[in-house]
Amino acid sequence: MRLEHEELSQAIIGAAIAVHKELGPGFLEVVYENALGLELEVRGLQLKRQLLVPVLYRNVEVGMHRLDLVVDERMVVELKAIKSLDTVHFAVARSYLNAIGLDHGLLLNFAKLTLEIKRVGRLTREAIPGFLGS
Repeated sequence: MRLEHEELSQAIIGAAIAVHKELGPGFLEVVYENALGLELEVRGLQLKRQLLVPVLYRNVEVGMHRLDLVVDERMVVELKAIKSLDTVHFAVARSYLNAIGLDHGLLLNFAKLTLEIKRVGRLTREAIPGFLGS
């Protein structure tokens, strides 16, 4: 079975692996974000970094999310440089997807000897008008 956005996922994962091979574990998350941003741009992918997205409650803005990367206006990429991913990291990534109205994301943890890669899907909810062409 073919996954939606499989080519984009593979391109992002390939770029992240290249960054991880070059830098290895041990840096702050921002270092990996900067390097991955460069690598994705070199590979011809569009990205938005540190995108601010409103959190709505009853259609009223109650706060803001700051997304690490949105690639090709189709996928949220959340970067970590931590000992291990926990369920809270998946919950946060899903909340980002819900806030921006996208269905697919990747969690990338650069702190391990081998890059940790997890796919994340959005919980069903309507897309937020005005974001990324929705």
